[in-house]
Amino acid sequence: MSKKSGDLLDIHLKPIGTIRTPYRETAPFQPIESETGDGEFKIILLPEYEAGLEELSKFRYIYVLSYLNRAGAGGRMKVSPPWAGGREVGLFASRSSSRPNPIGLSIVKVLRIEANELFTSSMDLLDNTPLLDIKPYFKDLDAKEDANCGWLEGTEGRGRFIDHIRGASNTDGYTHGGDDRKDE
Repeated sequence: MSKKSGDLLDIHLKPIGTIRTPYRETAPFQPIESETGDGEFKIILLPEYEAGLEELSKFRYIYVLSYLNRAGAGGRMKVSPPWAGGREVGLFASRSSSRPNPIGLSIVKVLRIEANELFTSSMDLLDNTPLLDIKPYFKDLDAKEDANCGWLEGTEGRGRFIDHIRGASNTDGYTHGGDDRKDE
C-alpha cells in the first residue's frame, strides 16, 4: 500500500512472517556457509501465505528480504566497514544495516519446507526479524560472472572478509546487534 506525498510515494509494508534464528542480541555480519551454523534457522510465514510456497522447495536457494527493526539509526552517509582498515566508504557502497530504509537481503539455502515453515541454512539476522518477502534464486539469472568486490579489491581486509563469509572462526568476531552495531 502506498500514497503520494509530494513527488515521492509514502510506502507502507506489512510483514508476511517472522524469521527465527539463535541470535538474540548479536548476529554475524554475513551468513556463514555451514547449513545450520549455530542452531536452527527458519522462516515462519503467516498462514495466509502458505499457498505461496508451492514449488519453492524445487529451488536450492532463496532471497530473504527482511526489515532490520533493531538496526541503528541510518543518518550517516559515510561508514567505515570493520574489515576496511579504517577506510570510509559511502553508505550505499557498504552492507551497513543502519540505512535510510533498513531492509535486509540474504541468500540462504532451503533445507526443507513444512507447512508454513521454511528451514534454511544460517542467516545473518537477529531472532524475530520481520519477513518482508521471499524470492527464488535462479542460478543462470542471478549469478553474475563479471561481478567484483568493488572497493574491497586489493585491500588488506579482503581475505578476512572472505574467510568470515565462509564461516572461519578467526575473523575477529565480526558480529552486529541492535543499536550498537558496527558499520558493515
